[in-house]
Amino acid sequence: MDLSLIFDTDSAIFAWVILPLLIFLARISDQTIGTLRLIFLSKGQKFLAPFLGFFEVIIWLIAVSQIMKHLDNVLAYIAYGGGFAMGNYIGMVIEEKLSIGNVLIRIIPKKDTSDLIAYLRESNYGVTSVRAEGSKGEVDIVFTIIKRKDIEHVVAIINKFNPNAFYTIEDVKAINEGIFKHTRKATIFDNFSYHLKKNK
Repeated sequence: MDLSLIFDTDSAIFAWVILPLLIFLARISDQTIGTLRLIFLSKGQKFLAPFLGFFEVIIWLIAVSQIMKHLDNVLAYIAYGGGFAMGNYIGMVIEEKLSIGNVLIRIIPKKDTSDLIAYLRESNYGVTSVRAEGSKGEVDIVFTIIKRKDIEHVVAIINKFNPNAFYTIEDVKAINEGIFKHTRKATIFDNFSYHLKKNK
């Protein structure tokens, strides 16, 4: 195959294959960066967000300039839209993997919370509980602020000690002080030590 046809901007291969592909990849890049920028901005990352914004705009300008040069190329429009959608998805997946920031978990259990609270504290999570009046009588509302990467672990604890409990998870922009779990993988000995102390 003659490679000169691929890099020749006037060739049909460049116009209908290479150009749409480049626009698609550029749009993925700038939208992924843009999604991460908005996420970092919402979490108070004042220096990282503008840095990402610089590259986001540069890549976007390159993609748009190519669209303007080839207004009669339908595949360029499709590539632009497809890259936008894919960039959003990839940005959210990356942010989810990074697990940046803190969240507030508000738990309204359907039964006694003493074991749940005790185990959360045993696992080094800061816990606050208050007495409140619900639609079916008095309830205990349990609050804990945790790292996002610990959500799965805390939800597993909730489901273990208080199945079907109502809970909400909300992003926390900033915190001043608090008790946070030390980074350590849970082991089978954690459950054993908890029940051993409880039965003393």
